[in-house]
Amino acid sequence: MVRPDDSSLDERELRAIEKRAGLLLDRASGWGVFPTPIDDLVAAAQLRVAPTSMFEASRILAYVRDKTEEAAHRIKSALSKVLGLYDAHEKVIHIDDTVLGSRQNFLKLHETGHHEIPSHRGAFRLFQDCEKTLAPEIADQFEREANNFARFVLFQGNAFARMAADCKFGIRAPIDLSKKFGASIYSSAREYVRTNTRSCLVYVLEPIELAAGGRARAVVRRIEASPLFKETFGLPQEVEITRDHLLWPVLPIGRKMSRPQPIRIRDRNGTQHECLAEAFDTTYNVLILLYPIKALTASSVFMP
Repeated sequence: MVRPDDSSLDERELRAIEKRAGLLLDRASGWGVFPTPIDDLVAAAQLRVAPTSMFEASRILAYVRDKTEEAAHRIKSALSKVLGLYDAHEKVIHIDDTVLGSRQNFLKLHETGHHEIPSHRGAFRLFQDCEKTLAPEIADQFEREANNFARFVLFQGNAFARMAADCKFGIRAPIDLSKKFGASIYSSAREYVRTNTRSCLVYVLEPIELAAGGRARAVVRRIEASPLFKETFGLPQEVEITRDHLLWPVLPIGRKMSRPQPIRIRDRNGTQHECLAEAFDTTYNVLILLYPIKALTASSVFMP
C-alpha cells in the first residue's frame, strides 16, 4: 500500500519551515560541513540525545516512572509505531538505536524540528510522533513540517541539488551523495528526484516477495517524481509491481543493482516516450529510477 503523503506543504508553510531550519544551520556553523554535522546541530538547538535507547521494555519503565500516568500510557501505546521521541520538558530526544545510523540522523533532525518549530514545542510538554490526543489533521501537519525541517537541514538547503546537477545522471548519483551528506539512500533518492530539473521518477518498493508457485510481487511504498515528470506524465498510481508489470524485468532479483533497461510509457497526451529504468536494492527497499532517454542529453541546470 502506498504510504500517505509525508512532506507536502504549501509554499508559505514550506518557506517558514526552511527559514527555521536555516537558522539552526547558522547557529551550528553547519553550512558546507560534510557529512552534515548532526551532533553539532542537535547541540545548537540546546537538545541532547539520550545516551541509551529507551525503546526496550526495561528502559521504557524506567523512563516513564517519573512521568504522569497519562503520559506514560501515551508513550507505551506509541512505541510500537515510532522510532523517535521528543520530550519538550527535559529537552531530550530519544532515538531507536537499532535502526541504521543514516536513518538515525534523519530521526534526530526530525525530532529537533519539533523543538525548533515554535508551534510544536508549545503544543506539548511531552510530544511523540503518533500522539493520540492530537487531532489527526494537526498531527499530520506537524509530521510533514518536521520532515521538511529535517530534509532541509540534512541536505543543507539546496547544496544536495547543486551537487546532483554536477553528477552524471542516474541512480548512482543519489547513492554516492548519500555518503557525503550522511543520509540514507532512501531519503537521498527522494531528494534527488524532487529537486531535479530533469524529468525523472523514483519508485520506492518494499522488499521483493517471492512466493511458492511462481507468485511474486513488490509492494509500492512511495512514488516521488520531479516537477517536470509530473507535468508531462502525471504520477503513477500502482500499489504493487508483479510479474506482468513493465517494470518487473528491471528489478534486481539476486543482485544489488540492475543496468538501465529500455521501456516505453505514454504521457498525458498519449504520446509514447522511450525511457530507461534502473534499480538498486538497499536491502530495506528497492529503488527504481525511471526517466525519458532525452533526459540524458538535457542540460541539468540547478534552479535555486
